[in-house]
Amino acid sequence: MSLLEIENLTAFYGDFQALFGISLSIDKGETVAAIGANGAGKSTFLRSITGLVQSDADKFLYKGETLKGKAACDIVGLGIAMVPEGRRLFPSLSVEENLIIGGYNQRPGNWTLERVYKMFPKLFERKDVAGTALSGGEQQMVAIGRALMSNPDVLLCDELSLGLAPIIIKDIYDALPSIKAEGISILVVEQDINQALAIADRVYCFQEGRISLSGKPDDLSKDQIAAAYFGR
Repeated sequence: MSLLEIENLTAFYGDFQALFGISLSIDKGETVAAIGANGAGKSTFLRSITGLVQSDADKFLYKGETLKGKAACDIVGLGIAMVPEGRRLFPSLSVEENLIIGGYNQRPGNWTLERVYKMFPKLFERKDVAGTALSGGEQQMVAIGRALMSNPDVLLCDELSLGLAPIIIKDIYDALPSIKAEGISILVVEQDINQALAIADRVYCFQEGRISLSGKPDDLSKDQIAAAYFGR
């Protein structure tokens, strides 16, 4: 059984249907990438998993337990954490306070402030600075650290590279293998096709709220990916 197993998921914003029959699975310790153009439904899919968007599915299981109808706070407690698009740090709080909030549910595990600071030494140097006073790359490190502080089994990452310089993107993505090595499954939403394919065990391409292609990166040609991504 997959760690996270979803079949025929639909999602809505009010009366507007954003996702149509999405089926996706994630195994323990696996990195899965969801790629697609802006507006393809990738972020809505992550928000559906975390209980932030109205959704339904024929199968919506995490560790064999249904996620249907569960509140976002309960889903975090079960072991699913999200690094949201745009970081969304608390502007009135310091770096360290933003990190501490991530562990509010007190879920047992190995991730502590010390572990996060070891992974991102820059954050220790700036732990007393307001989170929003940091550079974009440093803010992304805080957002990742905050999610890890909840000691998740599944880490959802929404557009990690958005608005960041290439050298900073490399630093951020270089941290993912060590997170995966802890047994954490990772679902990365990314517009940068090359970046996503480089780190993924499997990839799903979203197009207009549907999955247009899926498979292992090595099994998919550039033409197949381009057709699924751009709809041509």
